[in-house]
Amino acid sequence: MKRRMSQTQEFEIMKLVLDKFLWIGFGIMAFGLYNMLSWDNTADGLYYMIAGAAVLFLFLIIIVKEYEVFK
Repeated sequence: MKRRMSQTQEFEIMKLVLDKFLWIGFGIMAFGLYNMLSWDNTADGLYYMIAGAAVLFLFLIIIVKEYEVFK
């Protein structure tokens, strides 16, 4: 018999996952900024920053779809 989690338990797990996605997205964007400023490689740094923003945007879509934040 499967046990079901309460909404509070699901939300706590989601917060743990959210923290990891935010760190990954921020890390990618920070690496892109580092590339842009230190090596004067604007195009590659911009690509990293766009990739970091895409990771954060995908996580936003997952949150809205899964937890129906706006209802």
